[in-house]
Amino acid sequence: MASLNVGSLGEYIREQRRNAQYSLRQLAEAAGVSNPYLSQIERGLRKPSAEILQQIAKALRISAETLYVQAGILEERRGEGLELRASILADPLINEQQKQALLAVYDAFLKENAALRGPVAEGAPAAGAGIGVPPASGPTTDGSATQNTHREDR
Repeated sequence: MASLNVGSLGEYIREQRRNAQYSLRQLAEAAGVSNPYLSQIERGLRKPSAEILQQIAKALRISAETLYVQAGILEERRGEGLELRASILADPLINEQQKQALLAVYDAFLKENAALRGPVAEGAPAAGAGIGVPPASGPTTDGSATQNTHREDR
């Protein structure tokens, strides 16, 4: 994950607040945070949590994902898992360490799947082969059908 870029995040929030024609006090009240705390975020002195960013985003009527990306919590991607990441980061029922662990597992799965989609050497077993996953039945890429012939010998 990218590191938290607090300075530009604060500038971005200030810009969005001004575009929405909110005073600092109005946005703080709408977001449910204290005026001094919001001021410190805008000046780059505080690192807000994902939950606080979500509250600010809601008050500004912008997506929380936008603030997460701006803060460096999320890497900007072409929508890959962005909603899932945002949901994990915004979940008030788990702590920050648990959120980071979930995101790390998710990233590991994405990397594993990307590696599996890479070129397969001729004659190499298909992804999932040898781990108790029977071959799938159904159409193949050339339009022919495959048959699941997996059965247990007794």
